[in-house]
Amino acid sequence: MRNLRSVRLTELQLQDELLPTATAWDTASDTIICTFGPAKDNAAIDLKRRRQDVDFTLPAGFDAFELIASWDAPCPLPGLDCDRILSLQYFADNLISVLVLEGGDIIVVREDPQPGEEKIEIMGSVDVGITAAAWSPDEELLAITTKANTFLYMTREFENIAEITFTSEDLKASRHVSVGWGKKETQFQGKRAKVLRDPTMPETVGEGKLSNFDDGKTTISWRGDGAFVAVNSIDTGIRRVIRVYSREGALDSVSEPIDGLEGALSWRPAGNLMASVQRLGDRVDVVFFERNGLRHGQFTLRIVEEEQASWGSDIHLSWNIDSTVLAVRFRDRIQLWTMGNYHYYLKQELPLMLPPGCKDPCSFRWHQEKALRFAVASPCSILDVDLVFDICHGSTTSPDDVGAVAVIDGKILKLTPLRMAGVPPPMAHCEVTLDSNIVDVSFSRSGSRIAVLTRNDFSVFVWSLKGRPVPCPVLESSHPLPEAPSSRPRQILFLHESEVHVLINRKPGQCEIQCTTLGTRTTKIVYQTTPIEHIHSIFSSLSHEMLWLSHIHQSGKPISYSTIIPRSKDESLTVGWSDGPNVDTFWAEAIQQANDDEAILVTMSRNGALFANQRLLAKNCTSFLLTPAHIIFTTSQHLIKFVHITKVEDMEVPSDSPETDERCRSIERGGRLVTVMPSIFAVTLQMPRGNLETIYPRALVLVGIRTYIAMKDYRSAFLACRSQMVDMNILHDYAPVEFLENTPLFIDQVKKIEFIDEFLSRLKEEDVCETLYKDTLKISRAGTKTAATKLQNGISSSVNLNIYKESKINRICDAFLAALKNRMNTNLRNLITAHICKSPPDIDAGLHLVARLRDRNPEEAEEAIEHMCFLTDAHRLYNNALGIYDLELTLLVAQQAQRASSIQLPRWKVKLQQLPDLRRRFEIDNHLNRFASALKHLHALKSYDELKLYVIKHSLYREAIELYKHQTEQVREMIQLYADYLHDQSNYKEAAIGEFHVLLSNFSMSLLVTAFQSAYESLSLYEPAYRSYHLAHLWRESLTCAILVPLSEAELREHALNLATTLTEENRDYVSAAHIYAEHLLDIPTAARLFCRGSRFADAVRLLALKGQQSLIPEIVDVGLADAMSSTTDFLADCKSQLLAQVPRIRELRMLRAADPLAFFGGDPSTGEFGGDVPDNISLAPTDVTTAAGRSMFTRYTGGTVMSQRTSKTRRKEERKRASGKKGTVYEEEYLVNSVRRLIQRVNNTIDEVQSLMEALLRRGMRERAAAVEKAAQELLGMCTDSLEVFEAPNEPDKIEANKEQPAVGEAGPDGIGEGIRPLSGDVAFWENVRSRDAQGASVPIVREFNKLALLG
Repeated sequence: MRNLRSVRLTELQLQDELLPTATAWDTASDTIICTFGPAKDNAAIDLKRRRQDVDFTLPAGFDAFELIASWDAPCPLPGLDCDRILSLQYFADNLISVLVLEGGDIIVVREDPQPGEEKIEIMGSVDVGITAAAWSPDEELLAITTKANTFLYMTREFENIAEITFTSEDLKASRHVSVGWGKKETQFQGKRAKVLRDPTMPETVGEGKLSNFDDGKTTISWRGDGAFVAVNSIDTGIRRVIRVYSREGALDSVSEPIDGLEGALSWRPAGNLMASVQRLGDRVDVVFFERNGLRHGQFTLRIVEEEQASWGSDIHLSWNIDSTVLAVRFRDRIQLWTMGNYHYYLKQELPLMLPPGCKDPCSFRWHQEKALRFAVASPCSILDVDLVFDICHGSTTSPDDVGAVAVIDGKILKLTPLRMAGVPPPMAHCEVTLDSNIVDVSFSRSGSRIAVLTRNDFSVFVWSLKGRPVPCPVLESSHPLPEAPSSRPRQILFLHESEVHVLINRKPGQCEIQCTTLGTRTTKIVYQTTPIEHIHSIFSSLSHEMLWLSHIHQSGKPISYSTIIPRSKDESLTVGWSDGPNVDTFWAEAIQQANDDEAILVTMSRNGALFANQRLLAKNCTSFLLTPAHIIFTTSQHLIKFVHITKVEDMEVPSDSPETDERCRSIERGGRLVTVMPSIFAVTLQMPRGNLETIYPRALVLVGIRTYIAMKDYRSAFLACRSQMVDMNILHDYAPVEFLENTPLFIDQVKKIEFIDEFLSRLKEEDVCETLYKDTLKISRAGTKTAATKLQNGISSSVNLNIYKESKINRICDAFLAALKNRMNTNLRNLITAHICKSPPDIDAGLHLVARLRDRNPEEAEEAIEHMCFLTDAHRLYNNALGIYDLELTLLVAQQAQRASSIQLPRWKVKLQQLPDLRRRFEIDNHLNRFASALKHLHALKSYDELKLYVIKHSLYREAIELYKHQTEQVREMIQLYADYLHDQSNYKEAAIGEFHVLLSNFSMSLLVTAFQSAYESLSLYEPAYRSYHLAHLWRESLTCAILVPLSEAELREHALNLATTLTEENRDYVSAAHIYAEHLLDIPTAARLFCRGSRFADAVRLLALKGQQSLIPEIVDVGLADAMSSTTDFLADCKSQLLAQVPRIRELRMLRAADPLAFFGGDPSTGEFGGDVPDNISLAPTDVTTAAGRSMFTRYTGGTVMSQRTSKTRRKEERKRASGKKGTVYEEEYLVNSVRRLIQRVNNTIDEVQSLMEALLRRGMRERAAAVEKAAQELLGMCTDSLEVFEAPNEPDKIEANKEQPAVGEAGPDGIGEGIRPLSGDVAFWENVRSRDAQGASVPIVREFNKLALLG
């Protein structure tokens, strides 16, 4: 779809005595090296360099060139009128020019000779003469053919390293077996047609007959890598043959015999094909050969028989350096051909200025580094032409974005409106044929007019895009251009619908822009260059309202930009653009922001630098387009990116993360932009082979949907969501208040009942504008989401929000119910859906709606029930229908759901109808296991005994207490039943206190006294109360109730002893047991010992002193201190040894993981447990089934799929491995970190006991022991502080892979649709392990401070 556009065309007209014979490029200074002469009447050769500062002078004399050298070159061969230059090569590294002459001389010209070197030196001669010469692409070998049918290889130092003689035996080197390549003879021609013929042999075998126009010359062409060279020559005067030799001089192959083959030859630098020319009776073909000599396709040059005898009699071929353009050189013109999808397009034809009757050949040379630049030297001028590939597309602004694309193919213009017909090239939707070859083409703003530029005029065609099918364009008018031999029209541009601008090189050194108004057919010049200025291109703004041009004011300066603004009917003002980049940019588009007077100029250089004004947006851009909302560009990383158009300094270029950013998307390798159609959210790309691909990027889709929502065009927004699989919640979430206010408008626009149902059924609580489709424009959506007060007060009086205030789903459903309440005849299904789609589903309201409808229209009621059965579970719907006590409706539901109960229900219905209303409701609720509701019906029936049994059967104690809260006796009995139940359930504490907190929350203040007297204790049932307290280990309450029983002294003492024993042995609550011994058992020594065991040494000393037993202090307290010190020091020593073992191991594991994460996590997934090498010929497109080739080293743990076969047994096994933290496993680090965390917590809990022990030791005069304990504690706390580094969150590749690339469990997936990857089975254990390591930095434990005692220094 790309055309060739001329962005630089400089022409030097030569004086009569200047006859150029060869050209070469000096790539260092980017200048042309030319030779002039020799001629018949003058044997001198002048080697000159064209000056850079004379690009635009007219005419060019000898002063326009810098003379390098001049010498006489008389022809040594008698058969030649004058010598001829076969090859001119310039070596920029050492400033040397090498000329190979037909007479046999090889001449070196040194531009800057060193001492002892000659400026002009003949390095060697071939006595018999030379027929062709060519340097290898690396400039290290020179290939020469001589008139003695020999082939020579010379080095750069001109040493002969190989000499081969052409013989007839060479023709036997290849046995040609054609495989057809789509030829007629390889196609199916019927069962009986040529059954015995070998299909690999052609029907006609060429003899290699020479063409009548064959000049007998030899041509040499190297492959792009310099490994092979091809020679096209005449063998023994009979036939032409192409020989292929290796770099070492070995014959590789020869071509098959082809009739009419001529001497042109050019090997495509890519290496796959060699191009030559075959002249047949009625046509001339460019034919292609493979390296093995076999034919491989052709295309026909579009010249008639009369032209073959004139300017088409001498044809030469030359590929450019990147193999994209084939130049076909005729006598008076150059044609440039490109290939796409195996079709060859004629993109440009460049006529040459020749004097009448001139037969001197022209010299053509591609630039060695700039792929689309070439120089042509003819007897009258020297052309320096620079081209770019560009796509001619129509408007990218809605509603004119029909996707119109124009492709130039000689005289044929191929047109395709991609929005209406995605016709792949080389075909087209329609074709227009002109009288001469097309130069350029442009579309008007609407795309309904097309301006086509040719050599002598431009034509305007009218293209009707409204009808179906789209017709071919019709010629509207034709406008001739000024006739001048040196006039070269280059570009054409449409402004608005009626202005056509043409860029013309009127004569060398002068460019002008002509504006033609179609309505009046008047033409004026709106811009004309100065002698030192050159215009590169003209283009319009995105809206086709302003004319821009890129130009160079003087040689050596970068390209600058200007705008042309009409001031009056005949005058225009040129305004320079000062905010352009400081580098040469050859592609440009401009846009005027709607809310700003400033324009934005987006340009791209040849090396892929993309600029917005002077700001660099990207360095690896391959193509770009503009829309009113985006700058769209592709990158060399095979991504397409979208940059929101805002102020240039605020533009944000997305990163290379197509998984997480809607503004970035992966595309096929090498894809380039063709056009964009924002109205259908489509982008069309062309792949390197030529095929088209249309995609619908999420960024364009979301911008379109948001625009529709802002315009309140809900139907278009809904259909876009539906066709592009966008979550329909965006219709509400992007502007929730406006949506709820315009719910009736939404219903009126969408209309279809199925569409409204689909929208309601897809509602969810998530705000997709904050999760899946967060607006990347970074513009506040203030006004789309108003304050919560507006929601609380209701969107309108018709929307009831008093029940479902917090639920988004319910707000929307209520809004639809309010809007549809008067449309039951047309939108009954939508009403049902709105009830069912609530959260939780309001099935009862829907059933009531159907119940009311049943009396009026039974058929619609059946349809409504059928719809409800489709929307929700039939079993649940049946239960709800039964729960509203409507037996007729229940029977209808059972019939629609095809339940077995529909057979039994009529008999049960008769039984229920015989019961009173309350009893019938009780039976229904009991049948539905709605026991709380059934209990209310029993209460209403005043059947207390039955109710009490029902409460005990179904454990409805709380509900019963609530029902009888105003009846004291019944409440007391229910509470006692509840207490017995709790006692039986081993809930002794609540049984003893009678659920006071629950009662307190439910009862009124007048019944608080009754609440206090409830349960065992409040009911003065002290005996079961103290037993319950005992079982609950509440010793104070148990002893209180035991005293109130009252128990005998012996029983009370035994009960106190049992409590103390339980607290000591089971709870290890030594302090509480000490209180029992001191206060109830009066055993002071035992109480003091228990205080010491509980580290309450001060209480032990106080108790002994209080009771007058000071003599027991050394015996009890000192022994207790010794035991406590022993256990404390052992504990501190154990903790210290644990830290010394575990912290270094954690550091070691992290070093191993950082050094070799692949080995740490279980080996290479492609060669380890997944087995085998990964094949390189499989597709890795994402699917639901994970392939071994698509796995990373973390896929085992984080990439579980829905197709996983692991079982819960595997998961339990993996969890046991994680819990054990076995050494050498991936779970060891987590286990050790958690172990250190628990150790620090234990140390923190022990600090108070240690400080109490130290104080007691000092009080008892044991200062050395106290100091030893303090030192051990300080050392341990210091080690704990140093170990806090193990809790820092890791920042390593495994974390990036496992957490950044893979979405978290339950989060949105990379594409923003659906949930993230959920690991299954054994993968869950490691997933949680990785997540726990990521959260370590947020949960670093705190080490408590240790207060030193001043007495210990």
